[in-house]
Amino acid sequence: MESIPLIMWLPPPALATTTNHGLRSGVVVACVVATALGGLRWLRVAQREHYLVDAASRFALRWWTGSAANAAGLLVAIAGLVLSWRWEGAAFATAAVVALGPLGLAVRGRTSPLVWTRRLRTLAGVWAAFEAGAIAGGVVSGAGPVVAAAAALAVPALVDLSCAVTAPLERHLADRYVARAAARLRRVAPTVVAITGSYGKTTTKGYVAHLVSGSRSVVASPASFNNRAGLARAVNEHLADGTQVFVAEMGTYGPGEIAEMTSWIRPDIAVITAIGPVHLERFGSEERIAEAKAEILDRSERAVLVTDDPRLAALADACQARGGRVWRVSARHPGADVCVLAEADGLTVLVRGDIVARVALDARPGNVGAAIAVALELGVAVTDIASRLATLPAAPHRLEATTAPSGAVVLDDTYNANPAGTRVALATLARVGEAGKRRVVVTPGLVELGALQPSENARFAQEAARIATHLVVVGLTNRRALVRGARLLGAEDSDGSAGRRLEVVAVRTREQATQWVRAHVDAGDAVLYENDLPDHYP
Repeated sequence: MESIPLIMWLPPPALATTTNHGLRSGVVVACVVATALGGLRWLRVAQREHYLVDAASRFALRWWTGSAANAAGLLVAIAGLVLSWRWEGAAFATAAVVALGPLGLAVRGRTSPLVWTRRLRTLAGVWAAFEAGAIAGGVVSGAGPVVAAAAALAVPALVDLSCAVTAPLERHLADRYVARAAARLRRVAPTVVAITGSYGKTTTKGYVAHLVSGSRSVVASPASFNNRAGLARAVNEHLADGTQVFVAEMGTYGPGEIAEMTSWIRPDIAVITAIGPVHLERFGSEERIAEAKAEILDRSERAVLVTDDPRLAALADACQARGGRVWRVSARHPGADVCVLAEADGLTVLVRGDIVARVALDARPGNVGAAIAVALELGVAVTDIASRLATLPAAPHRLEATTAPSGAVVLDDTYNANPAGTRVALATLARVGEAGKRRVVVTPGLVELGALQPSENARFAQEAARIATHLVVVGLTNRRALVRGARLLGAEDSDGSAGRRLEVVAVRTREQATQWVRAHVDAGDAVLYENDLPDHYP
């Protein structure tokens, strides 16, 4: 039989070119669609994380490595990218993974949907330009599928790059609002009370406004408007003519932010409520946190400090040494300028050693004491302060107590996210509900604690085991650490008794946690919702 030349088995040149071109076009289109879907996910993360330049990449790492399924998907996506150098069709695998994953991170979002603000539209436009430029360059160079797959996989990094590129523009655009706010402050000329702290600042702000409002016209910055742009908005929209006291909450994610805010919101009275590991992930150490918070004192001659923390005690000494007027607040030492002692039936308030009030109130003593010191410094009479203490407002979602339709006591502490707060919340849980009934803790754990996060969450769960009957763990972020802490059942309590056996329930979302509570909790039971994380967390 006569052999057939090999050339006869090859497709005609025109057909081969058409087939190759069609495959390349299909791969590029698939990658572009995947990139668009990925962009919606990671732009939402950037927005929820206040456009920090590394947020999308940090959360991408958490999501892709947080579960076996997502880790396997990431390996498939990387393999598809690598193999596409030899066979372009392999990039379809990368596109599929990017379009569908990471599993659990929704495109639209359940608890924190994407909001198309002017800033988000600007960011999206810059990001899209980066993506389009990369893909177009790949197509022109003949490496379209490979570059398109790489661009799809690199969406979080390019979102972060876009945040970095647009940051100077956003600051420039905000300058005019800051300038307007600064001018308004100069014209209205209120006494400015500036409050910062790792935790307790929002609650203390509300207490100050309440204690002072009986004798002064007061405006407090709303909600958590505690950064440069938020405070400028608070001043421009809320500071009315005739306002006598403006209470400004000041937060920070890094050194220099509070110093910049106090350059145009000059505090007459500066308050630091606490130093703790909140945002430790970003600062690196509690010493750097203390330094950043201390910036609030640089332009103020009057200070209120909760000096039970040795670092704040040292700051108080330094302020006094340079001629400043300092109020030392304590929850333990009656000799402090203001001391608020937590007792079985409420709080006892002492001013320079003299008892001025006893009030049936379940609140953090340091926050109450700091607010009282501010009110005294503003000239509010002790009798007026004492009369208003009993009606201090509860900060929303900060250990708010309600009774559910089932008859169970519900403690809403979903805005709390610090180790000290968890101890107060657990102590409160121990006091409510009926003996022998369920005590349930629902939590995703604590975040942004850096290297301390696993140990702090394990400690939290272990302490919960001494009080609660059930621990409902929400999400994956801290599940391993919480379960490990809850399982330390052989440990002994401080009084030498055996640790309480705790039933652990793991759910994926807070909606599932709420459903579990409704199905299992009845009259006489107590439920503590401790912290909450938006759904861009795993």
